[in-house]
Amino acid sequence: QVQLVESGGGLVQAGDSLRLSCVASGGTFSNFAMGWFRQAPGKEREFVARISWGGGAVFYADSVKGRFAASRDNAKNTAYLQMNSLKPEDTAIYYCAAGRRYTSNYSDYSYWGQGTQVTVSS
Repeated sequence: QVQLVESGGGLVQAGDSLRLSCVASGGTFSNFAMGWFRQAPGKEREFVARISWGGGAVFYADSVKGRFAASRDNAKNTAYLQMNSLKPEDTAIYYCAAGRRYTSNYSDYSYWGQGTQVTVSS
């Protein structure tokens, strides 16, 4: 059983940056692709970014492309989401997820963190 714990959220102003971290335990981290998703109030959970098992491949939602960067350090069992040039529409609860498949489909991810709130003021 894999446990994921996110951190790094907060309240920032538009244009600021945040880095989210997701620490994994209870499994072999490098066996899992990692995904980042977010859910804003009243909206469905949406895909943000994904990174492959070794970190060699990443993919982003169009809404964050060029602003967000996913990375991972398998030696530290940690995935990261660097978020730059934040916009008010980025306000949401952000979740990291671990799955065997490198996919943007949230149903393919078996393990989820508890979420961390990101609020961007204008």
